[in-house]
Amino acid sequence: MASLIILHHFQAAGPHPLAELVHPVFERGGFLLTNFFLIDSGYVLMRVYGSAIGSGRMGAGDFFAKRVLRVYPAHLIMGLGLVALVVVSGAFGLAPRNPEWFRWDQLPAQLLLVQSFGIPGGLGWNAPSWSVSALIGCYLAFPWILRGLLRLGPWHALAIVVGVYLLANALTWLLLDYPVYQMPLTYGFLRALPLFVLGMGLAVFSERVFVAPKLAAWIGIGAAVALAIVQAFDKHALISLTLISLIILAAGAVPVTRPSKWVEKAAVVSFAMFITNEVVRIAWFGVANVAIARLGLSEPVQWVIWGLGVAAAFIFAWVFHVLIDDPLQTRIKAWLNRRRSRPAVGVGPVVSLEG
Repeated sequence: MASLIILHHFQAAGPHPLAELVHPVFERGGFLLTNFFLIDSGYVLMRVYGSAIGSGRMGAGDFFAKRVLRVYPAHLIMGLGLVALVVVSGAFGLAPRNPEWFRWDQLPAQLLLVQSFGIPGGLGWNAPSWSVSALIGCYLAFPWILRGLLRLGPWHALAIVVGVYLLANALTWLLLDYPVYQMPLTYGFLRALPLFVLGMGLAVFSERVFVAPKLAAWIGIGAAVALAIVQAFDKHALISLTLISLIILAAGAVPVTRPSKWVEKAAVVSFAMFITNEVVRIAWFGVANVAIARLGLSEPVQWVIWGLGVAAAFIFAWVFHVLIDDPLQTRIKAWLNRRRSRPAVGVGPVVSLEG
């Protein structure tokens, strides 16, 4: 999924947008992939942390700290790196082609990851980080929503989370005259939460309702094909959302018989790909566009430069993960483990913060 996000962000940077040259889905891909990302986030976190939080082995505060420390350091590093790039480039007389994307008054909200809660700022710069900001709000709500869903049967949970999304969509149409997925990024949390809750409900359903693996495989394949066909005509938001949900449910019901180390590595690097690709795009094409204009490079050469830029996004993400993000997360996890095992003052036995 992260690789498709990279293609979406890079699709308009070539000599011709891929949405015009290949298929309009490259432009609509941001909508589809964001929905997939937010639903899948709720689904995965429910599967990973649902038992620990539901049983009281992990507290809400510990969960929130763990999730924020997973995303914020990498975000801050890339945000400050982009600031340094803009400042150094400006010192050498290379101003951004679109200076409105780098307004200083937009930066504080983005660096603090509060841009999705109605706080002014956050536009431009590493713009995709709005979804990380929105997820922080979802992390806060997660333990309380989890406890409510665990009291329900699987079919009731599924019906409620679907109803929550449809209600949110109906309210935005009624009050704002547009669907919930078109909420301005300033209120990205209100867009993200219904999708995140939908993913949580899908996880409850998938854990309690058995679906035969062969049937699940056919459902997943059928939903993926149907999604591709639907997108050939238009966005079809609710239909696409239903098909995405079926794909996620099917994937969770199909057992992994032959684990792939490459797939596992790609999954681990996916966050680095997400948080770094926009910065790589800005840096790469900031230089490339100047070279193309000054040297009068032909269209085939421009496509080669575009392809190298996409490759650079993947390579940079891998390097960032190996040299920065993974070592940093290893230290953070060690610190959290020491914190959990530290004895409380004045109490004999060790007190776990996840208790």
